Amino acid sequence: MQSFTSHTGIAAPFPKDDINTDQIAPILHSRGLKEDYRAMLFHRARRREDGSEDPDFILNKPQFRDAGILAVGENFGAGSSRESAVWSMLANGIRVIIAKSFADIYRENCLQNGVLPIALGSVLGNQFIASVVAADGQAPFTVDLLTQRISGPGGPDIEFEIPPADRTRLIEGLDDIGLTLKHVDAIASWEAHAQAAQPWLQAARDSRRAALKGVRE
Repeated sequence: MQSFTSHTGIAAPFPKDDINTDQIAPILHSRGLKEDYRAMLFHRARRREDGSEDPDFILNKPQFRDAGILAVGENFGAGSSRESAVWSMLANGIRVIIAKSFADIYRENCLQNGVLPIALGSVLGNQFIASVVAADGQAPFTVDLLTQRISGPGGPDIEFEIPPADRTRLIEGLDDIGLTLKHVDAIASWEAHAQAAQPWLQAARDSRRAALKGVRE
């Protein structure tokens, strides 16, 4: 996945609570083989019944069309575990989601795909949303993962917390497979030791492979 160290971009305010993954990426737009993830994001909210854009929806406003940071409310990403709810953010250039709180699975999906999820809590979350509303897309914010700071117009920098393991994963661009491959030498060493100490396990595995090969043939 793409690594993350810092991001500077326009921040869009969307301070609603309990936004679920079907609102973010409607399931009706996840049934094809070649989904348009850019068009999928908040599709029902962005479009009227006749298919035209709703000019009042925040990401349809001219100053927020290219927003790279989204400021949201409590329990963002509730509902199902669909990963398209993160892919649609990336397809629209959104690399940072700053919430009062996240649904756990959605937060994990962000980390797996190179999107930085920042949970500020109610007090700092309201402070940041107020700054974003005041800026109205006229000046960018910078989110720096190395210093763990949010800077921009309308007030002092905001420091944020993130578990060290999650910070490392984003900086180095590692999903779960990448994290595992960091230990490939230790894994290979353990496998060699296990094979020498318990050779019957290797023999059993080879026998099973041979049996499966016979069935396929």
